[in-house]
Amino acid sequence: MGATDELLEQLLPVVRKGVVTAPPWPFDDPMSLYKDSPDREWAWLRAIWAGRAKVSDDFWRLYFVVVVDGEPVGMQDLMATGFSDFGTVTTFSWLGPDARGRGLGKEMRQAVLHLAFDGLEAQAAASDAFVDNHASNRVSQALGYQRNGSDWATRRGEAAELYRWRLTREQWSKIRREDIDLVGVAECRPALGLLTSGDH
Repeated sequence: MGATDELLEQLLPVVRKGVVTAPPWPFDDPMSLYKDSPDREWAWLRAIWAGRAKVSDDFWRLYFVVVVDGEPVGMQDLMATGFSDFGTVTTFSWLGPDARGRGLGKEMRQAVLHLAFDGLEAQAAASDAFVDNHASNRVSQALGYQRNGSDWATRRGEAAELYRWRLTREQWSKIRREDIDLVGVAECRPALGLLTSGDH
């Protein structure tokens, strides 16, 4: 579900508890929740509010709250730079500790990929994960992503190696699900610099 302020408020207790407590450490990103409380909550909220304000044809980051049985348990983001030129999206996600190990990471990724490919007509999706983040790498493998080299990024201010993954539209079409419904996408497309359905 779109990350409304109401849903963010409901998710706040999960953020307040802290999500990053042990390796594998995630990226240096406000969504990684490294800071101590209350700075953690404010950094998280400010990053989302700032991201909303930066939506343009050239760059956007869409924030979604993951809700299970009416309870917010994490977030799944969808990002793109130069989407109208390249048609490529990237993803970022996190789950509260109590929600891990239940297959939700795969479900979240499938949902946001459906939005990207079916709703926004993406041509490819990319994902990066640190070498020791086995859960994220397994999700990419299970969903048909192909290894696309390696790179480096920082976490807690230190460089670490990561795997790069890529999923093409053709590869996604082989694993796409038919039980995912998209709501309100057409109304959002103009804000992302995309034509609405039926436009040419």
